[in-house]
Amino acid sequence: MKLYVCWGTHPEPFHTHPCRRAHRALLAAGYEPEVIKVRGLGVGPRFLQWTTEGRREVERVSGQKTVPVLVTDDGDVVVESSPIVEWAEVNPREPSGAS
Repeated sequence: MKLYVCWGTHPEPFHTHPCRRAHRALLAAGYEPEVIKVRGLGVGPRFLQWTTEGRREVERVSGQKTVPVLVTDDGDVVVESSPIVEWAEVNPREPSGAS
Protein backbone atom coordinates (compact mmCIF):
# COMPACT_ATOMS: atom_id res chain seq x y z
CA MET A 1 0.00 0.00 0.00
CA LYS A 2 1.33 3.41 -0.98
CA LEU A 3 0.13 6.81 0.17
CA TYR A 4 1.39 9.73 -1.90
CA VAL A 5 1.49 12.97 0.10
CA CYS A 6 2.85 16.49 -0.45
CA TRP A 7 5.55 17.50 2.01
CA GLY A 8 4.61 14.99 4.70
CA THR A 9 1.94 13.85 7.08
CA HIS A 10 2.15 17.11 9.06
CA PRO A 11 2.30 17.36 12.85
CA GLU A 12 -0.08 19.53 14.87
CA PRO A 13 -1.44 22.16 14.33
CA PHE A 14 -2.05 21.00 10.75
CA HIS A 15 -4.60 18.38 11.86
CA THR A 16 -6.97 19.24 9.00
CA HIS A 17 -4.35 19.03 6.24
CA PRO A 18 -5.62 16.52 3.63
CA CYS A 19 -2.43 14.45 3.62
CA ARG A 20 -2.48 14.16 7.43
CA ARG A 21 -6.17 13.25 7.49
CA ALA A 22 -5.64 10.45 4.95
CA HIS A 23 -2.57 9.10 6.76
CA ARG A 24 -4.23 9.16 10.20
CA ALA A 25 -7.32 7.37 8.86
CA LEU A 26 -5.19 4.59 7.39
CA LEU A 27 -3.26 4.21 10.65
CA ALA A 28 -6.53 4.10 12.63
CA ALA A 29 -7.78 1.36 10.30
CA GLY A 30 -4.69 -0.74 11.08
CA TYR A 31 -2.58 -0.02 7.99
CA GLU A 32 1.03 1.11 7.79
CA PRO A 33 1.22 2.55 4.27
CA GLU A 34 4.46 3.34 2.54
CA VAL A 35 4.39 7.16 2.61
CA ILE A 36 5.83 8.72 -0.51
CA LYS A 37 6.52 12.46 -0.37
CA VAL A 38 6.14 13.88 -3.86
CA ARG A 39 7.08 17.53 -3.27
CA GLY A 40 6.30 20.13 -5.89
CA LEU A 41 3.04 21.96 -6.44
CA GLY A 42 0.29 20.21 -8.35
CA VAL A 43 -2.49 22.79 -8.05
CA GLY A 44 -3.23 26.21 -9.45
CA PRO A 45 -2.51 27.67 -12.86
CA ARG A 46 -0.10 25.61 -14.93
CA PHE A 47 2.56 28.35 -14.88
CA LEU A 48 2.64 28.13 -11.04
CA GLN A 49 2.85 24.35 -10.90
CA TRP A 50 6.22 23.00 -9.90
CA THR A 51 6.33 19.51 -11.35
CA THR A 52 8.68 16.92 -9.90
CA GLU A 53 9.21 13.27 -10.72
CA GLY A 54 6.95 12.45 -7.75
CA ARG A 55 4.13 14.55 -9.19
CA ARG A 56 4.61 12.87 -12.58
CA GLU A 57 4.36 9.46 -10.86
CA VAL A 58 1.14 10.54 -9.09
CA GLU A 59 -0.26 11.66 -12.45
CA ARG A 60 0.68 8.30 -14.02
CA VAL A 61 -1.11 6.28 -11.33
CA SER A 62 -4.12 8.56 -10.76
CA GLY A 63 -4.53 10.86 -13.74
CA GLN A 64 -4.03 13.96 -11.57
CA LYS A 65 -1.15 15.78 -9.90
CA THR A 66 -2.82 16.54 -6.59
CA VAL A 67 -2.35 14.46 -3.46
CA PRO A 68 -3.13 12.58 -1.31
CA VAL A 69 -3.45 9.50 -3.47
CA LEU A 70 -3.76 5.97 -2.11
CA VAL A 71 -2.74 2.90 -4.10
CA THR A 72 -3.94 -0.23 -2.33
CA ASP A 73 -2.20 -3.59 -2.35
CA ASP A 74 -4.86 -4.72 -4.85
CA GLY A 75 -3.90 -1.87 -7.20
CA ASP A 76 -7.02 0.22 -6.56
CA VAL A 77 -6.44 3.98 -6.66
CA VAL A 78 -8.28 6.31 -4.28
CA VAL A 79 -7.81 10.06 -4.70
CA GLU A 80 -8.34 12.94 -2.26
CA SER A 81 -8.53 12.77 1.52
CA SER A 82 -12.28 12.31 2.11
CA PRO A 83 -12.55 9.24 -0.18
CA ILE A 84 -9.36 7.82 1.39
CA VAL A 85 -10.81 8.32 4.89
CA GLU A 86 -14.05 6.64 3.78
CA TRP A 87 -12.11 3.76 2.19
CA ALA A 88 -10.17 3.23 5.44
CA GLU A 89 -13.37 3.21 7.51
CA VAL A 90 -15.04 0.66 5.21
CA ASN A 91 -11.93 -1.52 4.81
CA PRO A 92 -10.26 -1.87 8.21
CA ARG A 93 -7.31 -4.23 8.24
CA GLU A 94 -8.06 -7.53 9.87
CA PRO A 95 -5.77 -8.38 12.78
CA SER A 96 -3.09 -10.98 12.08
CA GLY A 97 -4.26 -14.47 12.87
CA ALA A 98 -7.96 -13.63 12.43
CA SER A 99 -10.06 -16.27 10.72
